[in-house]
Amino acid sequence: MLLLALDTATPAVTVALHDGTRVLAESRQVDARRHGELLLPAVDRVLAEAGLKLDAVSDIVVGVGPGPYTGLRVGLVTAATFGAALGVPVHGLCTLDGLAYASGLTEPFVVATDARRKEVYWARYGDARTRLTEPSVDRPADIADQVAGVPAVGAGAVLYDTVFTGLRREAPEHQSAGALAALAADKLAAGEELPPPQPMYLRRPDAQVPANYKVVTPR
Repeated sequence: MLLLALDTATPAVTVALHDGTRVLAESRQVDARRHGELLLPAVDRVLAEAGLKLDAVSDIVVGVGPGPYTGLRVGLVTAATFGAALGVPVHGLCTLDGLAYASGLTEPFVVATDARRKEVYWARYGDARTRLTEPSVDRPADIADQVAGVPAVGAGAVLYDTVFTGLRREAPEHQSAGALAALAADKLAAGEELPPPQPMYLRRPDAQVPANYKVVTPR
């Protein structure tokens, strides 16, 4: 097994190679505006570091969000393209699950990422491997009673630490493709079926067609 994992659902553009036992190489750059520019060089970089070629990859794992439309689709389209070119399966995993797995927490906690518009994407976990709720998008003030004092990880929790008062600052703030790959390898080894690489947007894209937009067709 050689997993190529990538995630662009958050400001972190992250790529990793995992051989089913350990992470062979990983890249992570935090830049919310350059997903398309940074992703392919990161793939080249981890392959070079591991001394492997792309055709050695047996499976692809991609973070499916939740995340903003523009950034998220960069990773999904790239993963689908690699899968088609190599003839290998493409698996999806919730981006929040990767952050949860990286935390290593064994107690109930929440993961929150920045959803912009003064909102967060978040979900509850029983431990680092077990998600208890479906991901949601909310204003922090609207969920304050639910998350106050609960252990919390992720950039959203860092950004709104007056709401996520149980923030664990020692936990990773940004997504790690290495953790995403390790979680996927763990699930595949246990015979679990991974979900398809379908995007989890949770809301409409920022770009909208104007309400009074008039379609002009040629005669």
